[in-house]
Amino acid sequence: MTFVRGLHNLQPGKQKSVVTIGSFDGVHIGHQAILQQVKDAAERLQLPSVVMTFEPQPREYFSSEKAPARLMRLREKIDALLDFGIDHVVCLKFNRQLRTLSALDFIDQVLVQGLAVDYLIVGDDFRFGCDRSGDFALLTERGTEAGFEVMDTATVEVDGQRVSSTLVRETVERGDFPRAAELLGRPFSISGIVGYGQQLGRELGFPTANVQLNRFSAPLAGVFAVKVNIAGSIYQGAANVGVRPTVGDLIKPILEVHLLDFDGDLYGQRIAVEFIHKIRDEQKFTGIEELITTIQGDVEIIRQWFTNNN
Repeated sequence: MTFVRGLHNLQPGKQKSVVTIGSFDGVHIGHQAILQQVKDAAERLQLPSVVMTFEPQPREYFSSEKAPARLMRLREKIDALLDFGIDHVVCLKFNRQLRTLSALDFIDQVLVQGLAVDYLIVGDDFRFGCDRSGDFALLTERGTEAGFEVMDTATVEVDGQRVSSTLVRETVERGDFPRAAELLGRPFSISGIVGYGQQLGRELGFPTANVQLNRFSAPLAGVFAVKVNIAGSIYQGAANVGVRPTVGDLIKPILEVHLLDFDGDLYGQRIAVEFIHKIRDEQKFTGIEELITTIQGDVEIIRQWFTNNN
């Protein structure tokens, strides 16, 4: 299983492959059905399975900070795809060069020469190439000429709704984590490396492990009861996701986690934060004293919630 970054690292003339293309944000159960299609076809044809994705995601390239919040960062996505059993994940940088590539050049240079596609699985609404001029019909036509087959993706519905990244995002945003777990096939979580902050939580009496999200927006905001996985050990905690409006020192949101009954140094460690229950929205307070009082109340509410739900 490998991760290949950049079109220049694709090796022309290599073994044929079974390919799918998409953003795969969240790697939810709809995506997993597509990945299973890819794996099944790869096994049947005795070829490697390949997922091609983009960084930044196309909507982020065109819309910048107005793009929808990501459900997962790139590393989380790659790990999820490889953990599912995909042989190769190829990530292309979405830039002006790729954006201006014609649909036919995309097929010939990326799919045929780069990925040596033998079997391509994409949705019948898939668009690609400069100004989104390429579509499923063009892929099918060119596939007949170039010697690869094109197949439509599977669709997964839950309670009559098509599972999509948008649906998962809306579910996470409103704090319905049991429903989000159903759509994702696993609990919603955010992982990352604990970094150094301004020690604000420690000064307030609630030391936090801070994870930079490195995005303009997050799929959720507020105060939450969480479970935190640290090297296989699980801890209960209180988490805040937001821009700390009372302090006013942030532009991009940050994940801050206060672990209950924990005393240790987490700097530089990778943690996975599973969101369990939403306590409240992020608020701006009149001053630090009101903020401290509210945090104290939040922590007690979260302690009690875990006691009542264990």
